[in-house]
Amino acid sequence: MPWRRPRRFWRHLATDHRSAQRAFPGTVLQRIEAAIAAGERLHCGQVRFVVEPALPLARVAKALSPRERALEIFGLMRVWDTEDNAGVLVYVLLADRDVEIVADRGIHRRVGAPEWEAVCRTMEAAFRDGRYAEGAEAGVARVNALLATHFPRGAGDAANELPDRPAIL
Repeated sequence: MPWRRPRRFWRHLATDHRSAQRAFPGTVLQRIEAAIAAGERLHCGQVRFVVEPALPLARVAKALSPRERALEIFGLMRVWDTEDNAGVLVYVLLADRDVEIVADRGIHRRVGAPEWEAVCRTMEAAFRDGRYAEGAEAGVARVNALLATHFPRGAGDAANELPDRPAIL
């Protein structure tokens, strides 16, 4: 759809770090961090929440998809580098109001794409309404519930390996 490309370009040009701070102020980031920490006490997964305000314009011009960028961030943030390969990235591309979840292979194989997609769509619906805090917290809660169901914490499971604090790139 060529008509959408200029709109995406302008959205990415107009969305900056301040936009991310307005959508996810410090208090919201603290609530997300607390939700991640509480969930990780129930399962052996490692959840990382990352918000990127916008893509560099050259990447937008090359039509980089949010999914492709999420896969890049999964590697760059070393979410894959956990003892039990139990990393899960919740990636928010604010300019596109897109949410992508990338999980290590073992986790993804057990949980499945439909479950992750449902979490993403729920968060995106809240974001469209400007309810960023509610959408993020609901998404993290659902990710934690899925991980607790499929990967409950055991006595010998690794300690917290990834920061619980959300990152704004």
